[in-house]
Amino acid sequence: MSATCLLNNTPDADIVAEFEPRIIGFLCNWCSYAGADKAGSSQTPYPPNVSIIKVMCTGRIDPQFVMKAFNEGADGVIVLACHPGDCHYKEGNLRAAQRHAMLIRVLEQMGIEGKRCRFDYVSAGEGEKYVQVITEMVATVKQLGKLSLID
Repeated sequence: MSATCLLNNTPDADIVAEFEPRIIGFLCNWCSYAGADKAGSSQTPYPPNVSIIKVMCTGRIDPQFVMKAFNEGADGVIVLACHPGDCHYKEGNLRAAQRHAMLIRVLEQMGIEGKRCRFDYVSAGEGEKYVQVITEMVATVKQLGKLSLID
């Protein structure tokens, strides 16, 4: 059951503040994972809500991986790729972006808000951007609340 204010149908602020979302992050080995490592090595604080799965290329992420993450209790999924033109596998990141656009439509048809699945670009030198993207994703999923799937 969702905790909402009866007057304006918005999430109760106390419930939102207590809720800590579980987010699965698929990160490119060559860029995004290195960006996460840079954020960590520079000791920049960011929310610890993301469990990282390192992939050689985001182009290798099957949409079923995202569906499985949601099915197994994730409240959100984030896919972080190399910037366009910087993919070690030429165009894997572009394929991932195309798949993500289609995946959002499928998720929404299944009743899962599109904002729960984010795609973005983070390079190896962008530790600050990694922190920003993760912080934004956690805030977005907190606002949406816990994902409850009906079997």
